Amino acid sequence: MPIFAYTARETASGREIRNTVEAMSEQAAIAALLNRNLLVVEIKEKLAKRGQTKGGRVALADLVMFTRQLSTMIDAGIAIVQSLQALADQTPNKIMRDTIRDICSRVEAGESFSEALARHPKAFNRLYVAMVGAGEKGGLLAEILSRLATYLENMARLQKKVKTALMYPTVVTLVAIVITIFLLVRVIPTFKEIYDGFGQALPGPTLFLIGLSNIVKHYLVYLIVLAGAGVWGWLTFIKTPKGRAFWDTQRIRLPVFGQIAHKICLARFTRTLSSLVRSGVPILEVLNIVSQTVGNVVMERAIKAAATDIERGEGISVALAKHPVFPGMITRMLSAGEQTGNIDTMLERVANFLDEEIETTLSGLMSLIEPMLIVFLGVVIGGMVICMFLPIFNLANVVSGH
Repeated sequence: MPIFAYTARETASGREIRNTVEAMSEQAAIAALLNRNLLVVEIKEKLAKRGQTKGGRVALADLVMFTRQLSTMIDAGIAIVQSLQALADQTPNKIMRDTIRDICSRVEAGESFSEALARHPKAFNRLYVAMVGAGEKGGLLAEILSRLATYLENMARLQKKVKTALMYPTVVTLVAIVITIFLLVRVIPTFKEIYDGFGQALPGPTLFLIGLSNIVKHYLVYLIVLAGAGVWGWLTFIKTPKGRAFWDTQRIRLPVFGQIAHKICLARFTRTLSSLVRSGVPILEVLNIVSQTVGNVVMERAIKAAATDIERGEGISVALAKHPVFPGMITRMLSAGEQTGNIDTMLERVANFLDEEIETTLSGLMSLIEPMLIVFLGVVIGGMVICMFLPIFNLANVVSGH
């Protein structure tokens, strides 16, 4: 569809506006702008690359706010175009503002809201588009957007909990590394100069630490480059299909952290599945969308295999029970939901239960991490201090010549 760049003035305030609008023709673009109470001063077609979309990634917090406000406006009876215009004017984030304006222009030009959202996959994923599309078809857009906002709020809260839990140990570990490097580069060489004047053999731990200090002092830049290259190589590897499959398989097997990662993926799976089923999306399409949003290759493959079994006539709980990645608690709840016809309610209860378990595990982990980090720092820093002071403990024998 052609894109037209225009200059217009608001009929009420006379404020000049420069933007773009999509329409089938120049006359249709002018008519769409007149419907928005804009007097066209200048308009011309803008050539764009085929398939190119505007906008980019937006923060989850901005997406939650947009969804919640749009749901409230539509529920109050405000037309979707006017709602989008109001949200675009009050959104401080430039990327989000440009994205909303582009969506508004597409809706004015005749596209459905879900089709306009699908033009911006970086901002609105398939789950978002599918739920909006189901809401449009069923005439329940405001209700679906409210559910979607609640879903996004739960996901944002879970992400915040995980980030908060990881922030403290990450900062303490980085500080410990910086202190260790400082001791090896600046402090230990000073002790080495003092011990060189003794003329006596030094203890083994002290010699090892001095040797390590020499390596770090002379090759610090190379070690930093090597560490950076290793991190970059690992991040590049896990972005490949083979690397991602390897990492997703191993990370859910890790002690403690693997259980948390597994529960996070299960919570995302159950909550997404519940939201889509409740929105009226067909079950096979639901499983296809969930497999792409669950965030783990092992679960993605299991969901796709289960979808094939469901297409052949098996129940959801039976198909998922074949895969060990789904615990018995989830399949039993699904089975109960299938029998009562309340799959979405059962899945939501499972998701809430998993969220509580994740929060409890993270709280317990935080209470354990603090003393473990203190012990770690004590062993590393204290061990270095003891190694450097071992010759001083034997200083009386050295001075007396024994």
